[in-house]
Amino acid sequence: MRHYEIVFLVHPDQSEQVAAMTERYGEMVKSSGGQVHRLEDWGRRQLTHMVAKLHKAHYVLMNIECTQAALEEILGAFKFSDAVLRHLVIKRDSAVTEPSPLAKSGEVKSEVPKPRASESRGYGETGSAGDMPESEPVASEEVAEEVADDVPPAEVADSAPVDTDQQTDTLKDADS
Repeated sequence: MRHYEIVFLVHPDQSEQVAAMTERYGEMVKSSGGQVHRLEDWGRRQLTHMVAKLHKAHYVLMNIECTQAALEEILGAFKFSDAVLRHLVIKRDSAVTEPSPLAKSGEVKSEVPKPRASESRGYGETGSAGDMPESEPVASEEVAEEVADDVPPAEVADSAPVDTDQQTDTLKDADS
């Protein structure tokens, strides 16, 4: 029997069925005499590019040891399942049982499903300030005051481009 690592993406509307799907695929492996070494539910995550007009998908990682026939059965199930958007199968030399780097970092958690209306909207389309993500200030007020002190008031108000040589001469005159 060979070792495989399988990652598959499930349609976000089918996230409730992920547990049943992983159990079904695990039973396919076990019925052929294989075993599941690692099973991680990475939850709903943002896709790097759109797949089937979707921005999010539910990720699942499985490390299994099975026969070629069992692997073909799983791949057939992926092919005929509308819920599985994409899948990747990698042949491994040995069983991988330790947590994945994603699981070690603590990023693996299930996302609470949002209402459909808010998922399809981008920030600001509703017009309320509550939809905008909060951002942190780029610089402190002290830094902003220091920058304002370095620039003479006439140049701040003037919107025309300033010759750098003239600006240097102006700063030298202001220092003396």
